[in-house]
Amino acid sequence: WALGGFVRPEKANPIITPNPSNQFDCPMQDKKIGWEESDVFNPAATVKDGKIYVLYRAEDNSATGIGKRTSRIGLAESEDGIHMKRRKTPVMYPDKDNMKEYEWEGGCEDPRVAVTEDGLYVMHYTQWNRKQARLAVATSRDLQTWEKHGPAFAKAYNGRFIDEFSKSASIVTKLIDGKQVIAKIDGKYWMYWGEKFVNVSTSTDLVNWEPMLDENGEFLKVMTPRAGKFDSDLTECGPPAILTDKGILLFYNGKNKSGAEGDTLYTANSYCTGQALFDAKNPTKLIDRLDKPFYIPESDFEKSGQYPAGTVFIEGLVFYNQKWFLYYGCADSRVAVAVYDPLKK
Repeated sequence: WALGGFVRPEKANPIITPNPSNQFDCPMQDKKIGWEESDVFNPAATVKDGKIYVLYRAEDNSATGIGKRTSRIGLAESEDGIHMKRRKTPVMYPDKDNMKEYEWEGGCEDPRVAVTEDGLYVMHYTQWNRKQARLAVATSRDLQTWEKHGPAFAKAYNGRFIDEFSKSASIVTKLIDGKQVIAKIDGKYWMYWGEKFVNVSTSTDLVNWEPMLDENGEFLKVMTPRAGKFDSDLTECGPPAILTDKGILLFYNGKNKSGAEGDTLYTANSYCTGQALFDAKNPTKLIDRLDKPFYIPESDFEKSGQYPAGTVFIEGLVFYNQKWFLYYGCADSRVAVAVYDPLKK
């Protein structure tokens, strides 16, 4: 049931690296800054007008240390999925808008993007004010101008979860005539989300989401870390899930615990990639998951940078020219791609 195998295109990666020359008039700092001069990573991906578009997280040099600098989201386009032409300024960033309390001064992080059949692009991203991470929603028709809708769970249960830690959404999609679009199950939109565990949420409008709860009224955990496995510390949702004839395929990022609780086959604290299968008629029901990661840090730039334990962090997956392109962050410092060609035997 799993999708693969994904391979690194020869001599192609990393496909996006920091660019100090790209300057941006920052409304938060009221000056020009090098918005992507320090690190670029954790990319979303989608298809528009016959091209692949990658939306990637970029950090300036305003501080040192993970989570200390300001993040903005940049846009790149490609006709082959590998060679990227970048826009010079970010398309999503902390602004003097009604999201200021949620996005200053940490910014906008870790996008995932999917599209409806009629061409509405839906981005889930993390709002980070350096105190609390909140999963947020934005929409666009052109991938350049985005309307911010705010925290995804703001209205659910009378606002009970608006200040709860949340991030990493994987909306359920399906392939229709070779195009990957947002799906409905039982008349609703569904998404998996979460970092420490996997939860499920539903929506009727793609903007307001209601997380599922367990019998105690807490977040329902449909998948959790496993002792002794590559995902012993975290199971963090990756790119948009895919509805297949076997079930719902969820790609996710597993973090390996150090010591005896982790998997000694893989580096302590490294991020590797997993796949899990959920029931198409009951998306909360986990059917199966891979015991071993299908993709691990191997290249030098995947094991150096901000996160030297090693990271291949997947957030973008698109079907393009009969191939699957998987986009990922490398050690919180670069962007790379892996390709799976189902026609190659």
